[in-house]
Amino acid sequence: MVAGRGDDARAGLPSGLARLGHGLAHALEAERPHWFTWVPVFLGLGIGGYFALPIEPTLAAALAAVVAAAALWIALPRGSIAAALAIAAFAAASGFTLAKMRTETTRAPVLEKRLGNVEVAGYVVLIERKPKRGGRLTLAVTRIAGLAPEAVPARVRIRTMAAVGDLKTGDAVTVRATLSPPAAPALPGTYDFARAAWYQRLGGVGYSLVAPIPDPQAGPAPLSLKVGAAVERLRGVIGARITAGLAGETGAIAEAMITGERGAITEATNDAFRDSGLFHALSISGLHMAVMAGAIFVTLRTLLAAIPALALRYPIKKWAAVGAALGALFYLLISGASPPTQRSYLMISVMFLAVLLDRQALALRNIALSALLILVAFPESLLDLGFQMSYAAVASLIAAHELIQRWVPRHRPADGRDADAGAGLVERLASGALGGATRVGVFFIGIAASTIIASLSVAPFGAYYFHKSQQYAILGNALGLPICDLFIMPMALAVLVAMPFGLEAVPLWLMGLGVDALVWSARVVAALPGAVATVPAMPAAAFLTMVAGGTWLVLWGGRARLLGLAPIAVGLAMAPFAVRPDILVSQDGKAVAARIDGVRLSALPTRGRSFELQRWLEYDGDARSVREVAQGQGFRCDAAGCTARVKGVVLAVTQQPAALAEDCARATVLVLSMPRPTACTGPRAVLDLWALRDNGTHQIAIDGDGHIGVLTVADARGQRPWSRSGLGRPPPPRLPSLAERDRARIEAFAAPELLARYRRTARPEIEDDDAPVEAEERD
Repeated sequence: MVAGRGDDARAGLPSGLARLGHGLAHALEAERPHWFTWVPVFLGLGIGGYFALPIEPTLAAALAAVVAAAALWIALPRGSIAAALAIAAFAAASGFTLAKMRTETTRAPVLEKRLGNVEVAGYVVLIERKPKRGGRLTLAVTRIAGLAPEAVPARVRIRTMAAVGDLKTGDAVTVRATLSPPAAPALPGTYDFARAAWYQRLGGVGYSLVAPIPDPQAGPAPLSLKVGAAVERLRGVIGARITAGLAGETGAIAEAMITGERGAITEATNDAFRDSGLFHALSISGLHMAVMAGAIFVTLRTLLAAIPALALRYPIKKWAAVGAALGALFYLLISGASPPTQRSYLMISVMFLAVLLDRQALALRNIALSALLILVAFPESLLDLGFQMSYAAVASLIAAHELIQRWVPRHRPADGRDADAGAGLVERLASGALGGATRVGVFFIGIAASTIIASLSVAPFGAYYFHKSQQYAILGNALGLPICDLFIMPMALAVLVAMPFGLEAVPLWLMGLGVDALVWSARVVAALPGAVATVPAMPAAAFLTMVAGGTWLVLWGGRARLLGLAPIAVGLAMAPFAVRPDILVSQDGKAVAARIDGVRLSALPTRGRSFELQRWLEYDGDARSVREVAQGQGFRCDAAGCTARVKGVVLAVTQQPAALAEDCARATVLVLSMPRPTACTGPRAVLDLWALRDNGTHQIAIDGDGHIGVLTVADARGQRPWSRSGLGRPPPPRLPSLAERDRARIEAFAAPELLARYRRTARPEIEDDDAPVEAEERD
């Protein structure tokens, strides 16, 4: 009897698996109309896989994966579930290959080391003026003194501390500047500016204490630069006309909302907009592009409809769509054509194309098409926070809109009359049956609902990248968005239309009133108690799990979409369990922090290196200021260095050779501002000058048994093209050569002034740099 039951169980297992497989196949078949929306998802998986690799793959390997996936797709029956899965594999392999090809096509020289006070010559590509003094210049480089032509970066970005005067885009200039390679991350696994700079062909960043001067020896600028310079000069003229009509920060914000130039906005105002959840109103992206294009579309269609001879004979809706697309293109150009604006324009262009083809404009298919086009052209966009947040918000809003559209017909009364006010809300609002007061109420309810949906969709991104949460974003958007959508942006359109005729004064004055009201809203909300909450870093696995659940929830069409809530819940449960390092040391060794009390970080005085410490505090979810943390609390310091006890482990920071012998004998973790002496074998972890320089920021975790785990920026970055020279490579072996023995003797016994002289003469590129370099160059 028992054996018979076992046989029944074994016989039932295949049938159960068959039923499960049949159910999955049926569910996939039911989702066939939504298959296309998943293509950019799988393309993105391939792109993400490429960037996650620790080593650079070969192009041959990437192409082989594409060929294999294509062969599998061709071999399978068309229209089958297996063929659909093969398409997904082909899309992922294509994404991987496109990312590799993009990396190779943007390959350009990157500085190997810091260059002090060198002459840089080139053409001005971009000018970003700053509110206090000077500006930031992006140069297309023609030469750098002391560098061979094949080692000269294609572009560099220089922060000038002196006023740039009447400098214009396209001008040939020379400037004396201090340049460095693009910065490595402040923490392992965090934002990599050097990787972003690679795809901009930006091979160096730096600063200059003097103003650039014209270069009389330069030849004519390239044609592509001339075209860009013409657009930039038009932007400059428009910006000058705006600030001439609106003084102060009101004019600066109006200029930002029309031309995208935000340099004159003070940091206090930027912080108010960030803390209120309204910062997107200052940066031209989806909001401004959509409102501007929509205003042009409605205006053109209204004007054309007022002419019966045209309205009754011709497709004026399509004419208005073409005009709005062209108007949005002009707005794209004068706004600076930043990557977020380009994405927004492409999204809107796809929607207007749908109008021309008599298709639904607001549809997930159109959003998927625009994302697909962007990822094919610029695969690195997948890593851009703006790309992630904009598509998360837009896709969530459109999915909610489509769900409501499907829900309304199912709940309409059988007799066709709107007996139930909720059931016929959409139709009655469209037909004008609702009163004006109700329309206003529904409008604000729509803004609140849209803000809630968008805020929930982007919340994981804000917490993961910024470690902050704007608690009153709904209130801020409820106050600010109506002002921006209904008043400021229409007035901005009126300003652009009236400016060629010299009649922009009135619409510009009205726009200024709206800007002042928007600023007031941001400041009021930002000043509320608890407006911003800090969020500790979450594990990457938790973030990706939440994103996967949100993607399923938005893109799946049937009731099974609710299964996406499960991974979201799992990701939320995993979020608090990120490993927090116990000791952190910056690449130059000047910023050192430790969790001495086991809870919060305490740091030694940063000596001008507050950027890294600020990022560490954000990662920790610590709202304290750098000044408050960098007091050395818990450290015992003297003229030779500092020591602290962290989880029973002795941390020593040696600053003078005189303390080397004692620290090498008693320290478990030793931080040195000089090379490690060969005789220093006592510490379990030694972070010396070369180890820090070669591997970047070190984070050390100490478990309950005193075991030490070290993770460096180089470990997290791997050996990729954008990895800084020497950073991302294994440190050189410490076997002492004759020169190293001599160096060790000098370090162990020389007087401090002799050691300083040795360091300056032996490795001039590592000498201390106390010049003013803004954090933005590393962010």
